[in-house]
Amino acid sequence: MPLQATSYTHPMDAERIRAFLLKLPHVVETMQWGANLVFWTGDKAIGGKMFALVNLDGDGRAVISYSAGAERYAELLEIDGIFPAPYMARIYWVAAERWSVFRNPEWEQQLRSAYDLTLAKLPPKTRATLALPKAKQKQLIAERRKLLAARSTTSPN
Repeated sequence: MPLQATSYTHPMDAERIRAFLLKLPHVVETMQWGANLVFWTGDKAIGGKMFALVNLDGDGRAVISYSAGAERYAELLEIDGIFPAPYMARIYWVAAERWSVFRNPEWEQQLRSAYDLTLAKLPPKTRATLALPKAKQKQLIAERRKLLAARSTTSPN
């Protein structure tokens, strides 16, 4: 009797989410606010905006927070395990207390929606920069970071 293939998928976790998000165009990750992976649509040096935050602390708070948008915010809060994201609820972010709130394809859909929503809200100048060839983007990002670093080291007397 031939063996049948099973369609087992591993449950979602921080590494799987990270791998998925980094495949999206123009996504940049940073480590901020302790052990939090922050995912940006476009580099923040050129006006990119964050759309998801994965909590790696293991402190019992949310495992992930993300932009839900005004239209879906209330609907998502009705799901067991989803609650208003601390500090970010006013801009319609939600948080999940565990990975099992959604199945893997649903997580991908949720986070793709967060990405698309954030990308659509980027300023025109940032969107224009993201449309440039990769080499030109890298050059502009490097120049902008250098300018920001210089500004932060000079303090008014």
